[in-house]
Amino acid sequence: MSEFALVFAVLALVLGGYWALVIFPKQRAFQHKQKIVRSLHVGDEVVTYGGIIGEIVEIDADKGIAQVEIASGVKIRLLTAALQQVYDPGEIAYNANIGVKKQQTEKTTS
Repeated sequence: MSEFALVFAVLALVLGGYWALVIFPKQRAFQHKQKIVRSLHVGDEVVTYGGIIGEIVEIDADKGIAQVEIASGVKIRLLTAALQQVYDPGEIAYNANIGVKKQQTEKTTS
């Protein structure tokens, strides 16, 4: 019976580790994404996962579709899941500069 208990304990440990390292972080990221999408309102400037920046003109939460104006008179329909974040020029510039600094550091060390 002790072998069974040992195998069961190891299996429980492996499954618990898998849940803690894989499933739980994905659940948290999904919940965070849902929170961001729910907080969006008409008039917010947003960035899509494709890098398109525009202003929300209409949101249909039931269908999960948002209409975004990307230029004067140019509106596109997007899935709300494609909306990454509210547009923050400072944050985007900061993230871009980190990438530039990292590339420059790699070139100088080569």
